[in-house]
Amino acid sequence: MRPSGPPVTVLVCALGGEGGGVLAEWLYGAAVRAGHAAQSTSIPGVAQRTGATTYYVEVAPAPLAAGAPRPVFGLAPVPGGVDLLVSSELLETARQVAAGMASRERTQILSSTARALTVAEKMALTDGRADAAKLVGALQRHAAQVDLLDFGTLARESGTAISAVLLGAIAASGVLPLPRAAYEEQIRASGKGVAASLRGFALAFDTLRQRQDQQAAAVALVQDMLPAAAPAASPDLRALARQRLRDYQDEAYARLYDERLARLEAAERAADPAAARGGAIVQEATRWLALWMAFDDIVRVAALKLAASRLARVRREVGARDDEIVRVYDHFKPGVPEFAALLPAPLASRLLAWDRRRIAAGREPWALPLKVGAHGVFGALALRFVAALKGQRRRGSRFALEQSLIERWLAAVERGTREHWALGHELAQCGRLVKGYGSTNERGKDNLLHIVDHLAAGPQPAAERAAAVRAAREAALADDAGRALDATLVAFGAPKRPPREQVVRWFRRRPEAAAPVR
Repeated sequence: MRPSGPPVTVLVCALGGEGGGVLAEWLYGAAVRAGHAAQSTSIPGVAQRTGATTYYVEVAPAPLAAGAPRPVFGLAPVPGGVDLLVSSELLETARQVAAGMASRERTQILSSTARALTVAEKMALTDGRADAAKLVGALQRHAAQVDLLDFGTLARESGTAISAVLLGAIAASGVLPLPRAAYEEQIRASGKGVAASLRGFALAFDTLRQRQDQQAAAVALVQDMLPAAAPAASPDLRALARQRLRDYQDEAYARLYDERLARLEAAERAADPAAARGGAIVQEATRWLALWMAFDDIVRVAALKLAASRLARVRREVGARDDEIVRVYDHFKPGVPEFAALLPAPLASRLLAWDRRRIAAGREPWALPLKVGAHGVFGALALRFVAALKGQRRRGSRFALEQSLIERWLAAVERGTREHWALGHELAQCGRLVKGYGSTNERGKDNLLHIVDHLAAGPQPAAERAAAVRAAREAALADDAGRALDATLVAFGAPKRPPREQVVRWFRRRPEAAAPVR
């Protein structure tokens, strides 16, 4: 029974902790406050960023007359039957579009441009992030209108939760037949964080309305400028890398980075005097070399924990006011490898051998669990002491080991480049195999060096070796277990990676449980 026409349908997608439930209550309350019949339902999402919670709201298009029968609303959105799709995260918006919720003829989309990486994106061994440009293109192809704003930034600027900002954008869209005052009165009626919520509501409302007023002119202007637009200047990656290495160690370490890149530049010029390929080998090495040289250790971790930007981010994420105290506790569990890394090689070898004997005897690797209050004087001093050990890093066993491994990779890139440009380019890209920390980092370095040792050199033509290196690198990035890499190595005539030692631990069998009494 819909005496005044079909209801206006709104589908809201929100991540955990963003106040999606509050937003749905505000929408329902505002509609009822304005005299409209309405209904709100929700479908819980899954934790750990594998899906958002969705809220579905239906609102009668006209106020309900006295004595008129109440309309019958649906409990869940119908594909293609959504008037307004609202989302706090770009990929979540694309998910709903992929599920068919949006319609080219009917649906207006309000989406944040912000990204929160999914579990699948984080698990990828290479860059697993979804292409934002492709996501936006998909939205534009499957909706009548798309409005994109960074709702997270608007929320931070106004000092409120993202739910209030989304409500302001919904009100500004004009899809729901409700006056602005109805939304604001509903926020006031909630009684919590009213001032901040109203600021966020007003900021989003005014921002979207201003964009809507200028949309037609802006689109025409952009279309006129596109043919003559100059490409955006890319950041100076080498300067950023140098700054990172200078902060990580010192200016001498940054100069070593320059010297290493200069060797590759000379090799690339020798292989390609015309520079027709734009120095692609050096461009690849610029990033991966800097990341490898700035490997993670307890010194770097302590410095990052003390960074002022980190404390500011924590305060922003918890929504702390300037007059509020935020206590930050960091949990650490450094083991023998972390301590041995800062010791000279003879002492480090003895310490590591001791730990290996413990493990071989069936005991757990030694580790020191720590809980450090970074907000307190003693915790900050402890972290400051560890961060001040940068000078000791050069004398440590791990620094020497990492430099020797880096030189093995760079030497292979340099030789390969002088022999055949494509071979050098493929070897330079192998730097992306080294990432993460702990066992992940060790496995990546082992894979890279195995490829360098067994595929970079040989009697085969250089072009074939380049193809083999590329195939092995892609296999290593596709499968963290290494089965794909081993199969690829064998296919190109190289040996499999040697198996790693695994300690077998034996346990006494538990005594059989007593027979139940009958």
